[in-house]
Amino acid sequence: MANHIYKMIDIVGSSPDGVTDAMRKAVARASKTLHNLDWIELVGVRGHIQNGQIEHFQATVKIGFRLEEQDDKIP
Repeated sequence: MANHIYKMIDIVGSSPDGVTDAMRKAVARASKTLHNLDWIELVGVRGHIQNGQIEHFQATVKIGFRLEEQDDKIP
């Protein structure tokens, strides 16, 4: 079994529908350009208030993904 090496990035997802939706949008967008996504950690929540109501949620997440092994690229 290979020893895996991971990289973490912080990204912010946003949604008017809640924190969970903001997190899902962040992961969906990251998965379009990153491979081997393995885990997510919620590290912060913010919201935009308008007229006394929360209008928009922002979820800051750490996403961890495995770096590809050099041997994985050899046909």
